[in-house]
Amino acid sequence: MANWHRKFWPQGVPHQLRVPQVTLNHYLQTAAQRYPDKPALIYADRVLTYRELHQQVEAVAAYLQQRLGVVRGDRLLLISQNCPEFVIDYYAAMRVGAAVVPVSPMSTLVEIAYYADDSGAKVALVAQDLLHQVQPLMGRDGGTLTSALVHTYSEGVPSSGIEALPEAMRFTACVFSEDTVHAFADALAYNNPVQDVGHGPHDLAVLPYTSGTTGHPKGCCHTHSTMLASNLASQVWRGLHTDAVFLCVAPLFHMLGMQNGMNLPLTLSGTIVMMPRWDAARATALVERYRVTVWTAPPAMVMDFFAHPSARERDLSSLTMLSGGGAAMPEAVARLLLDQFGLTYNEAYGLSETAAFLHANPPARCKRQCLGIPTQGVDSRIVDPETLQELPQGQVGELVTRGSQVMQGYWRNAQADKDAFMMLDEERFFRTGDLALVDEDGYFVMRDRLKRMINASGLKVWPAEVENAMYEHPAVHEACVISMPDAKRGESVLALLVLKPAFKGEVAEQTIIDWSRQRMAVYKAPRRVRFMDALPKSNMGKILWRQLQEQEHAGLNTFHDVKG
Repeated sequence: MANWHRKFWPQGVPHQLRVPQVTLNHYLQTAAQRYPDKPALIYADRVLTYRELHQQVEAVAAYLQQRLGVVRGDRLLLISQNCPEFVIDYYAAMRVGAAVVPVSPMSTLVEIAYYADDSGAKVALVAQDLLHQVQPLMGRDGGTLTSALVHTYSEGVPSSGIEALPEAMRFTACVFSEDTVHAFADALAYNNPVQDVGHGPHDLAVLPYTSGTTGHPKGCCHTHSTMLASNLASQVWRGLHTDAVFLCVAPLFHMLGMQNGMNLPLTLSGTIVMMPRWDAARATALVERYRVTVWTAPPAMVMDFFAHPSARERDLSSLTMLSGGGAAMPEAVARLLLDQFGLTYNEAYGLSETAAFLHANPPARCKRQCLGIPTQGVDSRIVDPETLQELPQGQVGELVTRGSQVMQGYWRNAQADKDAFMMLDEERFFRTGDLALVDEDGYFVMRDRLKRMINASGLKVWPAEVENAMYEHPAVHEACVISMPDAKRGESVLALLVLKPAFKGEVAEQTIIDWSRQRMAVYKAPRRVRFMDALPKSNMGKILWRQLQEQEHAGLNTFHDVKG
């Protein structure tokens, strides 16, 4: 291993990482003992202290265990917008030795059915407005989903905070008559103690799904240990401490929000200021009111925040650590942050497979539009994607990596593991599929992607998955899905379609977009559709997607106004 990146290593940060042999729940219990009256979570004027958060996690855990029959090793779906109940459900599931399967609230019934069936999930922890996406799956022949624990976003929110919730999130709790549907309030009122099940740091904790080139999402097996490795490394790298106040805006179902907006603050015994949905004006008000010090967000959200007029009217001086990833921060915006607000955006690099934090820029020497350097205990190399031989500094190849935060493997998918891992110097490395190089200072710089992945504000979209859905439309003869430049999101989804003769001139772009949004999460659905007479093909009849991709990007057809 060449230590090119050690030249600018952060002062005082150890090169190796020692991961404690405990679970994520250990940190919540410890914080409740050390700082019982400290605010753990603030949401729409609702304040949960560490004592209260721990007590509610214990009550819900006992309910899951003793009323819903959850046992060690079970998998539970968690489908919700950001709210305290997401945090409580997440930690309650892990408290009884189960693993959380986080699902985007934008997912369709078909997508949720796949996650439930593939993971073998037993219980759904779900927000009331999304229950209709789960109920048809319970009790199906061959299905494993048996029951749901249902929460609302306004539970416990004082009258002064209701206006902070979007109108669509202000509904009251329903009374359920079905034996399979349980109210969150009943779980909170449960008084029995949790029975310890003996789970430990190497038990499965989180099973996030990431799509792939085959179009079939794969579950990333993360233990308590792999999740903690990412969190603890980030804490030390960025000099975070117990009195840090975190703005939690990124979706908690996504690894960026889950780790940086929830797990890292709780591991640190910090305070989380949580927003239900993104609102730039409200975000600036929260930073000022609660003296937020740390915020991790994708560049698109950061740009929206600082472009809002309230950013110049509010006192944002408490904000000292601004970080994120998923896309490169534009040079002009990075310069504005530094010149007008005195902030440096600390760009980092990670994947669902690495529990987020893997590479980062040294805080004292950030390079813009850069993946940073491998962090504590991480060994990243550049290899030839064909021969898998390591390449010298300056040459472009595939970034492969190993470290304590790398997942154990894909859920019950031996072929995916075979494709994703390789041996180098007698060590197991994960193949990221990203093409990069190591520059003269030892920093890793992204150059391209080996795989066909679209990065929309940090959310991965795999074209094959979208193409498979496109072919279900009766008018579509051929489909090719590529990325198109997007001034705000970095990239967005573009569908190039050849229509069947009978439908030519009869189907509108917006019709296809609307149809797509009914069948897949909104971020996966095409934001633009272009109808073509034919798609270029190779001699073997394969669509030349890379040629179409290069033509699109060479044309610089960046758009600002997104339809729909």
